[in-house]
Amino acid sequence: MNIEVFAARHIGISEKDLPQMLKTIGVDSVEQLIHETIPDDIKLKRQLDLPEGISEHEFLNHLQELAQKNKVFKTYIGLGYHESLTPSPIKRNILENAGWYTAYTPYQAEIAQGRLEALLNFQTMVSDLTGMEIANASLLDESTAAAEAMTMLFELRGRQQKKDGAAKFFVSEEVLPQTVSLLETRAIPLGIELVIGNHETFDFSSEYYGVLLQYPGKHGQVHDYAPFVEKAKANEIKVAVAADILSLIMLKAPGEWGVDVVVGTTQRFGIPLGYGGPHAAFFATKEEYKRSIPGRIIGVTKDTDGNRALRMALQTREQHIKRDKATSNICTAQVLLAVMAGMYAVYHGPEGLKYIANKVHKHTKSLASTLESHGFQQTNTAYFDTITVKVKQIEKLKEIAEGKGINLNYVDHETVSISLNEAVSDQDVQILVSCFLEAHNIQRKEANVAKEEAIPAVLQRKTPFLEHEVFNSYHSETELMRYIKRLERKDLALNHSMISLGSCTMKLNAASEMLPLSWPHWGNIHPFVPLEQAQGYQEVLKSLEEQLNVITGFSATSLQPNSGAQGEYAGLMVIRAYHESRGEGHRNICLIPASAHGTNPASAVMAGMKVVVTKTDEKGNIDMADLEEKAKLYSENLAALMVTYPSTHGVFESSIKQITQLIHDNGGQVYMDGANMNAQVGLTNPATIGADVCHLNLHKTFAIPHGGGGPGVGPICVAEQLKPFLPSNPVIKTGGKEAITAISAAPWGSALVCLISYGYIKMLGAEGLTNATKAAILNANYIKDRLKGKFDVLYTGERGRAAHEMIIDCRPFKANGIEVTDIAKRLIDYGFHAPTVSFPVAGTLMIEPTESESMAELDRFCNAMISIREEIDEASADEPNNVLKNAPHTLGMITNDIWEHPYSRQKAAFPLPYVAENKFWPSIRRTDEAFGDRNLICTCAPIEAYAEA
Repeated sequence: MNIEVFAARHIGISEKDLPQMLKTIGVDSVEQLIHETIPDDIKLKRQLDLPEGISEHEFLNHLQELAQKNKVFKTYIGLGYHESLTPSPIKRNILENAGWYTAYTPYQAEIAQGRLEALLNFQTMVSDLTGMEIANASLLDESTAAAEAMTMLFELRGRQQKKDGAAKFFVSEEVLPQTVSLLETRAIPLGIELVIGNHETFDFSSEYYGVLLQYPGKHGQVHDYAPFVEKAKANEIKVAVAADILSLIMLKAPGEWGVDVVVGTTQRFGIPLGYGGPHAAFFATKEEYKRSIPGRIIGVTKDTDGNRALRMALQTREQHIKRDKATSNICTAQVLLAVMAGMYAVYHGPEGLKYIANKVHKHTKSLASTLESHGFQQTNTAYFDTITVKVKQIEKLKEIAEGKGINLNYVDHETVSISLNEAVSDQDVQILVSCFLEAHNIQRKEANVAKEEAIPAVLQRKTPFLEHEVFNSYHSETELMRYIKRLERKDLALNHSMISLGSCTMKLNAASEMLPLSWPHWGNIHPFVPLEQAQGYQEVLKSLEEQLNVITGFSATSLQPNSGAQGEYAGLMVIRAYHESRGEGHRNICLIPASAHGTNPASAVMAGMKVVVTKTDEKGNIDMADLEEKAKLYSENLAALMVTYPSTHGVFESSIKQITQLIHDNGGQVYMDGANMNAQVGLTNPATIGADVCHLNLHKTFAIPHGGGGPGVGPICVAEQLKPFLPSNPVIKTGGKEAITAISAAPWGSALVCLISYGYIKMLGAEGLTNATKAAILNANYIKDRLKGKFDVLYTGERGRAAHEMIIDCRPFKANGIEVTDIAKRLIDYGFHAPTVSFPVAGTLMIEPTESESMAELDRFCNAMISIREEIDEASADEPNNVLKNAPHTLGMITNDIWEHPYSRQKAAFPLPYVAENKFWPSIRRTDEAFGDRNLICTCAPIEAYAEA
C-alpha cells in the first residue's frame, strides 16, 4: 500500500474486498458496473483535466506556503465583521472535534440531544440579548437574515395592506452595503420596492409595509430608534433591526422598543473572520410570528417516559413540505458556528461578556478622546465600538496605516471609520493614534481622559440577560471541557458509524482537509481587505473555481452562495438575468418534476417564477410525454427546467439529453440541482447532459462537513452564456460584466471552508476523484444486492442498477404494524443513524453509503437491516409491545428493575454481537412531537415551566 496516496485513505474499499463485492453484485469488474449504471451517451470520453493527486503531507506544506501570502493586518474596517478570540477549549473541543463537525442535521432527535441543547443555548442567548420572545437556531449571514426579515414581513402584511398593494420597504442609509445589495436581489422578483434613505425624514405613508434599521449604524452612530418605532407601529408599519450582538450587552435591547424582528451575526462571539465566513446569523422575533420564521427552531418536549427532550420544532415549515407555497428556501443553518457562538456565551457568562464589551467600549472612548485632544473631529454623537473621524491627509494616513499593518475603513476622501474589537490592546490604540499624528505632522501630547458617556442613558442597557444556570456554571476550562464532552456523548456522528443518508452524502471529512481552518493566516482575514492582502485566499478560490469548471464542464463558477438552497436561488436569478438581457424578461415558467427536493419550487418562487410541476412515471423517471406537453404549452414563457441528476430516486435517467434538448428547443435554460453530484464526478458532468447551470453542495460531494446541519457552501457553475451574470458584491468586485446583485454578504461566501474542498480535489486528483465516484456507485449497489429478498428497492436503472443511492420500500410492513419511523428508531439500537426517512417517497428509506465506507462497515449496516427485517416478521399489528415500537432502548430502560416486554434486554440493547464492541446509548426515548407543538418552548426554561403544561 502506497501510504502517500490520499485516495487510499479516503476510499474505504480495499483491493482484497473488491472481488467479494463484485461477486455479490454479479459483475466481473467495476467498469462493467459503471457501464450498466450510466448511459453511454453521457459518459466522459477522457479523464478530468486535473493534475495528479498529492499526498496529505504535500498538501499541508502547500497550504502553509499559500497561507504566508495572506497578510494578517490589524483590521478595523468593521462593516459587520470584527476580529474575535475563539476560546481554546471551544476551538479544540468543538471546531477541531469530529464528534461535533461530522454530525448530521438533528432530524433524529434521540441521537442529537447534545447539539440540540447547544442550539437551545444559542436561541436563549439571542432572545435574551435582543429582548425578543423567540429566536431560530441560526441563519446563514446577517444580510441573508435581513432579507428573510423583509420577505417575512411582506408575507405578514395586514389584509388591508395587501388589498392596497403596500409593497414599499424602507431601508435606512445606515444599513451595511452588502445587506442593501442582497435586499435588492431578493426584492425585485417579489415586487417589493426598496426605498433607501434617512430614517429621520421617513414619511410613514401607507405605501410602506416595513422598514430595516441598523443598530449601531454602519459607521458606528447609535441612534435612539424608540420614537421612530412608536410612529411606525401607529402607522401599522413593521420594523426590523439589524443589530450588533456584542453591542447589545451595553445597549438597550431592540425588543424594548417593540420592534418586530431583530437580525444580525454572532461572528463576534468567538468565530474566526475566515475571509467572510462561515458565521452563524441570528433571527429573533415575536412569538406571534412563530409559524412564519425562516429556518429551524429547537424546542423542548418530553419523551415516551415523560423525560425532558429536545427536538426541531415547527419543522413542518421546512420547504420540502410547503414547496412552492414557501416564503423562504432556507433549509439549513450554520449549526457548528451557532454551537461555538452559544458556547462562547456559556464559557464567558454574562459577567465575562460585560467585561469584553466594556473593554471594547473603553478602548473606543480612549481612541476618540485622544484623537479629539489632538484636533481631530469625531462625528459620532453616540457610539459603542466604532468612531468616524474627519481627516485632511487621508491618502497619507492610508499609506502610513498600511505600512504599520493596519486596515481602516476609508468612507470618502475626508472620512475614516475605525471599528475596535476584543483583540485590541492599549498598545494597539496608541499605534492607531500614531498613524493619525504622523500623517498630519502633529506632536503627541497628553490626552484628555473621556468623561462624558459615549452611550446616552436612554440607550444604556438596564435589563439582565443570560440568567439561566447554563450561562453561569462553566467558566473554568475544566468545567467547560466536561460540559462539551457531556453533550458530545449524546450525539451519534460520523466518527461512530456510517451515516447512510440518501441525498446528503455523509462522507469522510479528512483531518488534513480540516487542519488549516485553525491556522491564523486563514482565520484572521477580513472579507473587505484589499486583494493584495489576501493573495493566498485568492489563489485557493480561483483554483477551486477552475477545478469546479473542469469537473462540471462549465465555463465559470461563483463561490458566493453559502448554502445549497442559496445556490439554487442564485442559479435561477442568473437565468432570469440572461432572459432579461435578451429582451425576454417575460419568461417566468419553471418546470419542476414532482420528485424534486422541496427547496427547488421554493427557490423558483423566490426568483419570481411560476412553478409548473411535471409528472414522474411508475419507474420514478420524468414522464417524457407530460414534460413535452408542458414545455410546448409554455414555450413562449418557459424560463427553466430544474432537474436533479441522477434523479432524486437514485437513477441515471437515459433520456436526460432528450430532456435538456426539449427545454432548449422551447427557449428555456436547464438548471441542474447538484445534490447528487457524488455519482457524476469524473464519469459524466452537467455540461455533457445539456444543463446550463448547476449548484454544487460542497458540504456533500466535496467533503465540507455537515457540522450538525451547517456550514454549507453551494457555488454555482455556469455555461458561457450565463457567465456575465454571476453575482457581485458592493464592496469588493466579483462576478460577471452584467452581474446580478449579491447572493450572500461576503464576496466569496464562506471562503474559509472552501479550503476543505480545494484540498479534497487537490489530494484526490483526477484519478482519485473518478475512483471515488465509482466506489460510491459500487457501495450503493453492494447494499442493494445484499438486502435483496429482504427489502424491495423502488427504482433502478434500465439494467437494474442503482446510482449512488437507492430507495427501499417499507410500506408493506404496515401489515405487521410497523412504520418506517420504527425502523429508523430501531437502527439506533444497532448503532446507526437512520437513512433519509420518507423522502422523496413517504414510507421509504433512502440509503446512500458514500465512497468512504469499508466493506466491513457496509456489512454491519446490512446485517443490522436484515436483523431488523426478521424482527418485523416477528411483529404483529395486534401487539405494539415489540422491539421496534419501543425503540430506541435507553440505558435507563435496560437497567430498570421493571421489565415488562416480551423480548429480552439483550435483544433490545445488543441485538447483534458487534453492537457490544461499540455500544451507543441514546439519552432519551422517542420524542413526543405533538406535546412539543402544543407547548412550544424555545429557550432554556427550567423543567417546572413546562412539566405541568
